[in-house]
Amino acid sequence: MAYAAQTDMVSRFGEDEVVAITDRQMSGAIDPDALGDALDTASAEMDTYLSGRYQLPLAPVPRFLVTLCCDIARYQLCVGGTRLSDDIRDRYRDAVRFLELAAAGKVTLGVTAVGQVQPVNTVEFNVGTKIFSQRDRGAF
Repeated sequence: MAYAAQTDMVSRFGEDEVVAITDRQMSGAIDPDALGDALDTASAEMDTYLSGRYQLPLAPVPRFLVTLCCDIARYQLCVGGTRLSDDIRDRYRDAVRFLELAAAGKVTLGVTAVGQVQPVNTVEFNVGTKIFSQRDRGAF
């Protein structure tokens, strides 16, 4: 299962960019097969990092993983072509760096190792006994 879809790529990079990197037949349209293959390959690459720490498939998929999947798929579609730029290469390297940190447990995806959503910014109150009573404070 891919972490991102065609609509995610288009919303992230624009339709013209996605056409330019997928249209091998020069039809002027997005090649859904080429794009789908790149997204599947990117997701498989991501899983190699995540599988050691998280139960896959992740449900729900953290939104940030969609972004990483798009960056990795874009890189894969541009490798070997004239469209590969420093920005595309840097985004790919940043995505891999984040996945390495996630695999090492240095960053979290917002889900537990068993796939359940982690509570965020929770506060726990513990009602205990009084340390000082009226009698202990004297006249103050």
